[in-house]
Amino acid sequence: MSKKNALITGINGMDGSHLADFLLTKDYNIFGLERRSSSKIRENTSHLEGKITFLTGDLTDQNSLLRALKVSNPDEVYNLAAQSFVGESWNTPEQTSDVTGLGALRILEAIREFNREIKFYQASSSEMFGRMVENPANENTPFYPRSPYGVSKLYAHWITKNYRESYDMFNCSGILFNHESERRGHEFVTRKIAAGVARISLGLQKNIKLGNLKSKRDWGYAPDYVEAMWLMLQQEQPDDYIISTGESHSIEEFLEKSFSIIGISDWNKYIEIDQNLMRPAEVDVLRGSSQKAKDILEWTPKTSFDELVKIMIKSELKQNLKYT
Repeated sequence: MSKKNALITGINGMDGSHLADFLLTKDYNIFGLERRSSSKIRENTSHLEGKITFLTGDLTDQNSLLRALKVSNPDEVYNLAAQSFVGESWNTPEQTSDVTGLGALRILEAIREFNREIKFYQASSSEMFGRMVENPANENTPFYPRSPYGVSKLYAHWITKNYRESYDMFNCSGILFNHESERRGHEFVTRKIAAGVARISLGLQKNIKLGNLKSKRDWGYAPDYVEAMWLMLQQEQPDDYIISTGESHSIEEFLEKSFSIIGISDWNKYIEIDQNLMRPAEVDVLRGSSQKAKDILEWTPKTSFDELVKIMIKSELKQNLKYT
């Protein structure tokens, strides 16, 4: 039996790199789509060079997506690329909509034109729920996005469903709640906390600037979640699934756990509240029910909240020790 081919957009991001790691264990030929830049940003994928094929393409350029499909001839496409930082989406709402929203449409159109038999995964987001009208949210909970990012993700989610129903395409959306890892981008709050705590521990930093400490999120570990993406595309029928832990923890709890690892209990004195980091419309709590994924995909998260925090802190301590 020949190997399957997979095309992953956003290959250099956290999810893209973890998904590539996972698919390599399943003996896939992997093609990773990256944007053209003056220097390759492969912090998360340097270990994959020589193991996968990197292609140049952009979600704002449909012809580049069609070329990538022709080169990779994929059995599966995982669309993980996006302007994915929620805070930035207020500063660049048009770009966020173009990349995160219309980008999904462009790749769906490219697949429809090239080969409708390709199985497609769309990275939907818990931010589509925004002001939660039901806690925990399930696949039937109404959406109420509270940011340009959330609205853009909602468009991508619905266009994926629309193409599934209109063109009989195998399209799945994974509504992933917050998931983190040691490969998370530095602008995200969990990586910011982990890096700050490590640097404070080593005497390299005095405090961490943060926004709303009360907001609660359903945090899981990214390597657990990429397995769920793959499982969705192995089913007989396409469908949408929530992937979550079912627990919610505040940023204060994340801070408390993080500082406890380095032996600090009075963590408050190391935190500076920056009003510039407050969202214009706050999402107070996000929590999801992944019962459907458990029942149909037989998927459950393997890594606890405490284990996730520990993984991130230990990784940052190791990284920072290189420079001390």
